[in-house]
Amino acid sequence: MTVGYRLEQSYLPADTSSELVDASVGMLRAERCAQHPDRVALVGTRHGTGERVRLTYGQLYREAARVATALSQLASPGESVAVWAPNVVEWPVIQYAAALSGLVLVALNPVLRDDELEYALTHSGAKVLLHADVSRDYPLAEVATRVCDRIEGLQRISLSEDRWRAAEPDCAELPDVGVDEVAMLQYTSGTTGRPKGVVLTHRALVNVAKLTLEVAAAPAGAVCVNPLPMFHTAGCVIATLGPLWLGGTAVLIDRFTPAAALDVLRAERPDVLFYVPAILDALLAAQRADSAPAPSIPIIMGGAALVAPELIDGAAEVFGATVLNLFGQTELAPVLSMTRPGDTRADRLATVGRPLPQVECKIVDPVSGAVAAVGEPGEICARGYQQFTEYLNDPAATAATVDADGFVHTGDLGTMDGRGYLTVTGRLKDIIIRGGENISPADIERQLVDHEQVTDIAVLGLPDDQWGEIVAAVLRADGDPADLREALAARAQSALAPFKVPSRWFVTDEFPVTPTGKVRKFALRDAILRGEIREL
Repeated sequence: MTVGYRLEQSYLPADTSSELVDASVGMLRAERCAQHPDRVALVGTRHGTGERVRLTYGQLYREAARVATALSQLASPGESVAVWAPNVVEWPVIQYAAALSGLVLVALNPVLRDDELEYALTHSGAKVLLHADVSRDYPLAEVATRVCDRIEGLQRISLSEDRWRAAEPDCAELPDVGVDEVAMLQYTSGTTGRPKGVVLTHRALVNVAKLTLEVAAAPAGAVCVNPLPMFHTAGCVIATLGPLWLGGTAVLIDRFTPAAALDVLRAERPDVLFYVPAILDALLAAQRADSAPAPSIPIIMGGAALVAPELIDGAAEVFGATVLNLFGQTELAPVLSMTRPGDTRADRLATVGRPLPQVECKIVDPVSGAVAAVGEPGEICARGYQQFTEYLNDPAATAATVDADGFVHTGDLGTMDGRGYLTVTGRLKDIIIRGGENISPADIERQLVDHEQVTDIAVLGLPDDQWGEIVAAVLRADGDPADLREALAARAQSALAPFKVPSRWFVTDEFPVTPTGKVRKFALRDAILRGEIREL
């Protein structure tokens, strides 16, 4: 695509050609219900029963209003309610209910272990935990019972109970919710260990969903299939509020398997499929091995990691899709930039497109903060309506991320060309991104370093064709490292969510370090890739 300007430095002012809307999530929900009461709004699986249901806009609004009425008796506007569940229909119902009742939704990963869940609930100050009973054979109800018994004042309610839904909605008692009030708290990993609570407003969520789907040229009333986890902003913002903005249908896949997902895609005939690379790779492999006709999918949009050219070309060949690559982070609710349907193949393969409308973007020197020349690498920074307001209870981390001019420093390295197209080249942040999950190495190291045989440990990401990156641990240790590997793996599996557990283990006599003694993880990673470090 040709744009009508040529930048002189790596700063792109906000494109104001598309308007922002002043609507909270609840306001938008009510408006669409009034416009399309009989149109199917949500397709998904009920918790506990496995029943596949199709809810119209009218039915979904009524369900959400019943839950909002009940929640309003358990917590006051501005307080937090947490949801801990897989991709069941109840998840978006609770999301809309929290919005209608002026509560802050705390979105929790259903694989959290006891310590991780307790931290999120206490840090967020949640008044209520709504939880599923099980997720992928993980006993959520048992874990929730243990954890909540230790937190005074926290009300725990299973989705199998009835008391989280009122018999009848009482919309007259629901508050007016402002567009700049807090809608959601998302936990994201940082380099210092404990996850940070990212505070997001209604304005941010609604407008990112609106502009992302508009830039994608998704049609009004679009059917959108979502296999992404609902606790991520990609799942509960882009893939949920995006279809809502379009007056379309959100089809929720509760547990992704390639064969079952292909069946859903063939049955629902979607306009849009949301993806991360691992999902798209699995779908392509399954379809190529399947004799049934491939579903037609006009738009496939997502990202969360660098997307291999063969995935983009493969999706075009097999599904007839235009693949759009999104880039951003939770702190930007979550989309900063994306490729467009009219972009060249070269731009779609090598860049993450241009920023969404209404957001400024610049590349700066990480040391001096000066705006870089066009094509020169630096840190990607953004400022706009969609940025987070703060890290909850962490003003120091907030100040370290948002500069004096109000720009969010993403921690990602990249370049901007003369048209404003971004290319991501690396990360300043010490974060591993495995299949779209942000993983803090420090969080894993903290769980493993106190083993009596461990002299030192470094956790880092290694490239992987399926997941983008995988978690690897490098040990300096006393005794038999093979025995130690088994002990540490068992400890990791008991203390950490499964996606955080290292899948490869290495041992070395010494770590490369900086003059101040900090481990040079990039050098360690390069040594592993050259085969210079022994793998256990």
